[in-house]
Amino acid sequence: MTSVLLITFLSQARIFLAMARDGLLPKNIFGAVHARFRTPHISTIFTGSLMCIVAAFTPILVLEDMVNIGTLFAFTVVCAAVLILRIKRPEAHRPFRCPLVYVVAPLGILINLVLMLFLSLDTWYRLVGWLFIGLVLYFSFGYHHSVLRKNTSS
Repeated sequence: MTSVLLITFLSQARIFLAMARDGLLPKNIFGAVHARFRTPHISTIFTGSLMCIVAAFTPILVLEDMVNIGTLFAFTVVCAAVLILRIKRPEAHRPFRCPLVYVVAPLGILINLVLMLFLSLDTWYRLVGWLFIGLVLYFSFGYHHSVLRKNTSS
């Protein structure tokens, strides 16, 4: 559990940084990079503080289930995205390739979904709740500030 939280802590600030560069989160908070260390320091502080608060007030078993379903859901989405992009944009440049993508991606989706089915109904409700919050944030800020959207609408 500690290693998962540590990796989440380290990676989440960088995910927020990438999202801020794409215009999906406020750049002044999540896109700020420390002049000397070149790290997303404000985002790291924000992420760490939020993780401390959640970890302090959430029972460990609930936290474990939330981390499990979140990770499995993310892997499912990635497998689906790889498959969809391979079908819809086969000509796109790819710095790396997935061997046997038409076997690996569907199996990845299936295996992750099966593993998710072993989690409690309450965990699923929490996933839907957090997903709803994320979608509200996206449509209230990211949709209107998206760099990709601005480039394609010009």
